[in-house]
Amino acid sequence: MTPSAPAASAPTLTVRRVTTTRAGGFSAPPYDSFNLGDHVGDDPAAVRRNRDRLAEGIGRTPEQLVWMDQIHGRTIEIVDGPRAEPVSGTDALVTTAPELALVVLTADCVPILLSDDEAGVIAAVHAGRVGARIGIVPRVVEAMVVAGARPERIGAFLGPAASGRQYEVPATMRADVDGHLPGSATTTVRGTPGLDLRAGITRQLTELGVAAVALDPRCTIEDRTLFSHRRGAPTGRIASVIWMERGA
Repeated sequence: MTPSAPAASAPTLTVRRVTTTRAGGFSAPPYDSFNLGDHVGDDPAAVRRNRDRLAEGIGRTPEQLVWMDQIHGRTIEIVDGPRAEPVSGTDALVTTAPELALVVLTADCVPILLSDDEAGVIAAVHAGRVGARIGIVPRVVEAMVVAGARPERIGAFLGPAASGRQYEVPATMRADVDGHLPGSATTTVRGTPGLDLRAGITRQLTELGVAAVALDPRCTIEDRTLFSHRRGAPTGRIASVIWMERGA
């Protein structure tokens, strides 16, 4: 008998994550300079140049970046290939397609990047106060599980966002949000009612069985290298991006 050739092993997938700052782009004030939001009043030509620079910087083509028309909801879109236009009316993207880069735009809201590296499932989530309150995070984890992920293998990264030190809200709003997202109520540095959405989301992810949650500690309101709608509008948007590369 002739021995059969060994089966070819599946290509290794490496998950990459990137968060931008406001530096290094083409936009004029108040969007200076690396604004990636196309809905904030910036020059569309400058935004296109910034988006092309982002794609080049992470080794993707502009067509491989998938953008969202975010609406502060809990709608999720499963994507399996490039999209010519931003995915309308959604705040989360899930894919199993290598080389496809999922983009979430923020300027105080929480960008969440999720991956089950073993299953090859990734997600990008826009979790503002409204979306986090109405449960977008559990819906995304559920969608990832349907796509083959397991909660205990999912790693989560929470990007720069308004911190509990600075995110001031009325007391009634704090109580309402904390009732839906326990752990998010806090007190600001001024002694006023506040929200720490990343604390609430971290607790929620842990309760969903997600074992690894990493946090970028930067506060968008405090850190002037980042855009912040609460600090001064109009302003631009930073991008948090996740994708899978074939190979080591």
